[in-house]
Amino acid sequence: MLAYSDAIARGDASPPPIARLIGFDLISVKPGEAVVEFQATEAHANPMGTLHGGVLCDIADIAMEVAYSSNLDEGESFTTLELKINFLKPVWRARLKAVGEWSNRGARWDGSSAIEPTRKGAWWHVRRVRA
Repeated sequence: MLAYSDAIARGDASPPPIARLIGFDLISVKPGEAVVEFQATEAHANPMGTLHGGVLCDIADIAMEVAYSSNLDEGESFTTLELKINFLKPVWRARLKAVGEWSNRGARWDGSSAIEPTRKGAWWHVRRVRA
């Protein structure tokens, strides 16, 4: 899976349909880590004009998924079991970066994803998962 994700990041393979629908880009991937960037626009707004929270969940989830899948063997698969997000401040139009990280693989795993504005501001911790 790492080779396929790396090909997407380089532009040598087509991104998944959700990437085209929402408009995020896989910037880099290495074992256990992935970086996704996204330009929030008015097309992603909720009725209050801020970025819809589901979109934040999507980009956090894809960063986590790519980071996790980078450790899978060919033919292995997975799905997100749980997603929790804390919204600390609103986002309007901004270029965002989501960083997904996974450590350990097997009976115990630990993962997190964080989103930050690519210009100015603090990191938003998006998800922490343990089993």
